[in-house]
Amino acid sequence: QVHLVELGGGLVQDGGSLRLTCQASGRTIDNYAMGWFRQAPGKEREFVAGVSRNGDDRVLADSVKGRFTISRDNVKNSVNLQMNNLNLEDTAIYYCAADFRSGWFDVAKTPRNYDFWGLGTQVTVSS
Repeated sequence: QVHLVELGGGLVQDGGSLRLTCQASGRTIDNYAMGWFRQAPGKEREFVAGVSRNGDDRVLADSVKGRFTISRDNVKNSVNLQMNNLNLEDTAIYYCAADFRSGWFDVAKTPRNYDFWGLGTQVTVSS
């Protein structure tokens, strides 16, 4: 069992930056692909970014390419999501998730592929 906690959410102005951290405990995340998802009010949960088990393969949703980056730190047992140039459409609850079943180089984009989830952190972008 992997326990995930998202840290770093909050209120930021349009164009600002935030850094989210997903802190894992219970097990090391070395054997997990890790992903970030988000869910805005009235919308389905959507993929934001993911990093493969080997750490070299990263996938970003088209809506965040060029603005967000994902990185993992297996020593700290954590995954970070750096979010720059935030806009109003980025307002959502952001969730961290761990995937045990994907291949070494793979990043899954669908929530059902992920085995463990955090409770989420709110990110609100204001104008």
